Amino acid sequence: MNSDITNLDDIKLLVDSFYDEIKKDKLLSPIFNGIIQDNWNIHLEKMYRFWETVLLDHHTYRGSPFMPHANLPVEKQHFETWLTIFRNTVDSFFKGEKAEEAKWRAEKMAQMFYYKINFHRKNSSTPLF
Repeated sequence: MNSDITNLDDIKLLVDSFYDEIKKDKLLSPIFNGIIQDNWNIHLEKMYRFWETVLLDHHTYRGSPFMPHANLPVEKQHFETWLTIFRNTVDSFFKGEKAEEAKWRAEKMAQMFYYKINFHRKNSSTPLF
């Protein structure tokens, strides 16, 4: 039986495993690899800090997560695929309250990013926030 997400090592397992799948996905890999290029270590470190802050309440992440995504060439199917991979990754390794919270937060984040990206596209002369 899988245990819950409780520490930074769990966050690293989740993030590393998730992005290993993203890198192989036919829909998402061209977008992620095209933008991140050879900077995967930097991106992964940022994602460790982000999820550590969100799930474990250790405030190690600084920044605005939306802005780097504002102009990505993504549609609803990209977010659906991202969420499926995220949920499957969480379920493969973890079970418990934090695991469920991780999936819930990822869903809310995907919804928010999808709507904000579309708003930004339709109102490109409007400041993002």
